[in-house]
Amino acid sequence: PVLASYFTYYVLKPQGSNFYGQLISPGRELPAIEAVDVQGKSIDLRSLRGQWLMITVSGSRCDADCEKTLYLARQLHAGLGPERERLDRVWLVNADTPLPDKLLQALNGATVLRIDQQKLAQWLTPDAQHALSDHIYLVDPQGYWMMRFPATADVDNAKNIKKTLNRLLRAAQFWDRPGR
Repeated sequence: PVLASYFTYYVLKPQGSNFYGQLISPGRELPAIEAVDVQGKSIDLRSLRGQWLMITVSGSRCDADCEKTLYLARQLHAGLGPERERLDRVWLVNADTPLPDKLLQALNGATVLRIDQQKLAQWLTPDAQHALSDHIYLVDPQGYWMMRFPATADVDNAKNIKKTLNRLLRAAQFWDRPGR
């Protein structure tokens, strides 16, 4: 068995990954950016620490791709079962136009913040040849952006994202607690 394990590790070199998405190394800490919530209250982005964050970014008009991403984030959150209390959905809107009422109703339970696009782009970055709004971003409870899910993420890939989220939440269960 020992020889077989050495052969497998050094000759066959397993390349499998346990995660669906791209790990960000080193992680980038939540910046000191002022955002505005739906009620018009100013919020420091760093105040979101203390909870896992699943972040989506878009303009407030929210086209069909944006709606699909928000739907996917909501379904992933709901699919976590009791673990969903440890993960917040955050929608960072990068425009000043009014938000459609039907969209706000669909975002029930999510944190919606208006934020300066240029300041946000200094913290979160998309994959090459993609827009900031093409990805779902994951921030750990300590406030570090640590993962970016592929721009091709859709309902077909939801099981892979959910599996990754479950693994991360399970690995952090001893030091992470629900709620801020």
